[in-house]
Amino acid sequence: MLLLLGLRRARQPESAEHPLGHYRVVYFYALMVALLLFTVGGLFSVYEGWHRLHAAEPLRAPWVALTVLGVAIALEAVSLWGALREIRKEQHGRSFWRWFRETRQSELMVVAGEDIAALGGLVLAFVAVLATMATGNPLYDALGSIAVGVLLIVVAAAILLEVKGMIVGESAEPRLREEIAAFIAVQPEVGRVQNLITLQWGEKLVIAVQAEMAQVASAAELVAAINRVETAIQTAYPQARWVFFEPDLARPVEA
Repeated sequence: MLLLLGLRRARQPESAEHPLGHYRVVYFYALMVALLLFTVGGLFSVYEGWHRLHAAEPLRAPWVALTVLGVAIALEAVSLWGALREIRKEQHGRSFWRWFRETRQSELMVVAGEDIAALGGLVLAFVAVLATMATGNPLYDALGSIAVGVLLIVVAAAILLEVKGMIVGESAEPRLREEIAAFIAVQPEVGRVQNLITLQWGEKLVIAVQAEMAQVASAAELVAAINRVETAIQTAYPQARWVFFEPDLARPVEA
């Protein structure tokens, strides 16, 4: 619900106070989800396990617990499958870990991370309840809770680190950044790209280009050439909401 709220608020129109819109608000809500996963999920589960170690209680209605956990595992597996299906569209041959480190889609990253943590936690809980039933020793139930908590904390910490980078400000994904640079370089109006800065702004991109331009006869022709390049960039990359272009003169090659 927090992620959906963030996506909705990100669509608020641009204004004088927010000239680049509210697209980056999704990072804030992704941060909130990761913090909840870390505290309410991870720390509370570790506390429950620690409490049961010192105040062991026998399991009550373990078959009910196993049934609930089994249904939850099936539902969570379906959710994770859906998330992985969307991720495969964006992986471009990368491993899951590399995609996780390079992606700028905070909502998809959080959903995938939460699904992995939840599914892993449910499996651990299922095994812990089975072990407790088989041995009659509630120690396994307590250790299972602690293991679930540690898993949630590790996943939440990984998500927090990635979201922090997005909030501070990250470029477009390396593959996309290189692709944009190559696209600009082959435009007939451009002689050489001197510098390219990309900034991920939610689902949109800010692009700043400094490039040597092909020789033209007048300032009006230069402006027209820049406009053509900007239009070409935004046509090829619709997510490029803002393109700032700084033309430069070709520098003579030193002997």
